[in-house]
Amino acid sequence: MMDDIRVVREGAVGHIVLARGSGNTIRPQTMREIGAAIDELEADPAIRCLILRAEGKHFSAGADFAFLDALVETPAIDVQTQVYAHFQGAVRRFYACAKPTIALVQGAAVTVGCELALAADFRVASEDAMFQESWIRLGIMPPLRGTFLLPRIIGMGRAAEMCLRGRAVRAEEAMTIGLVGEVVARDALMTRGNELALELAAAAPLAYAAVKRALHRGLETSMETEWAANLPTQAILLGSDDFREGLSSAKERRAAAFVGR
Repeated sequence: MMDDIRVVREGAVGHIVLARGSGNTIRPQTMREIGAAIDELEADPAIRCLILRAEGKHFSAGADFAFLDALVETPAIDVQTQVYAHFQGAVRRFYACAKPTIALVQGAAVTVGCELALAADFRVASEDAMFQESWIRLGIMPPLRGTFLLPRIIGMGRAAEMCLRGRAVRAEEAMTIGLVGEVVARDALMTRGNELALELAAAAPLAYAAVKRALHRGLETSMETEWAANLPTQAILLGSDDFREGLSSAKERRAAAFVGR
């Protein structure tokens, strides 16, 4: 039984839907449920793409204030082992998911909401979307990879503006600086998200997962490490049924039907 989210399956696409009211504020239970939903959908062979989205006005206005109030009296060890285990656990799962992931963002994506969106492979925003890493205004830091990913996505200067000043970035600017890949009208957000999800769901699963791992690894390693890691992976992919299907479909000028083996 999930109270804060809904899981919706639509063909090959699995939707994780934040459903805590118009603000969709986040508490540890929310992140536990998101983590469990990611595990469930990733393990389902019928699901080929995951979408994280929200009901209501905002994607997520940030952490629940009742939860933040309780943190004031929470011992540091409990914050580490109980609270952020759930927060980091959900973001880690979403970031590392072998299947394609999309975040559809409307309204505010603040603090936890922003960092959840950053963990997706692709971000599509509505025209009223706003991203903000305002942790500094609470006297704390972005703990969910924002300080790692933002400089790599939008550059150090813009990341400093967001993380050190808590500066909000609205949809048009987010598109310009590469924080999101597309901006659409609010009433077109679901339609565009589903179109992108179906495109990604048709990709070769083994190759997609391998390229995604390589891109993530490349954020932290050297060129020589990538040469060494990519050669055996490519050899495995060249021996796969998906490569044979991809080659046949290219020669026959038809859409490929990849199966993930």
